Amino acid sequence: MKLTLPSNVLPLKKLLPILRRKKQQRKRIAFTNGCFDLLHIGHLTYLEQVKKRADVLVVAVNTDASVRRIKGPGRPVVPAAERARMVAALKPVDYVVLFSEATPLRVIRAIRPGLLAKGADWKGKEVVGQKEVESWGGRVLLLPYVSGHSTTRLIRRSRSHAR
Repeated sequence: MKLTLPSNVLPLKKLLPILRRKKQQRKRIAFTNGCFDLLHIGHLTYLEQVKKRADVLVVAVNTDASVRRIKGPGRPVVPAAERARMVAALKPVDYVVLFSEATPLRVIRAIRPGLLAKGADWKGKEVVGQKEVESWGGRVLLLPYVSGHSTTRLIRRSRSHAR
């Protein structure tokens, strides 16, 4: 069975004209990114919180090679196309774009969101794209995680049950 991606999973060059129109309509664009390997309630809650603060939510999802560079061998558990499709199906998400770089900076620069959202674990660290977003009048929002929910924790728990 060939996986068909929904119409809201787009390459960057097709997404940009859509976002340009949204901005012309004075819509607030929010951006976040992540691996989204083994989707869980923490992901959904986080995305709901971001969407409450914007009209349009764009989520950049790491490709498989990008996830492996960040998380190491054995990751991702779920292939990129499946992760993108699942994230795109979530109610708060308007658009999904895949990216292969180590960081989403190229995508952030191209999209120029008014809101850049990250998890609170970035507090005290330099958020990729923060300088750029603030330079065009946008802001960075750090949101708390849902306690006890993470993909790494799910993987550990499933591996311990498999023994």
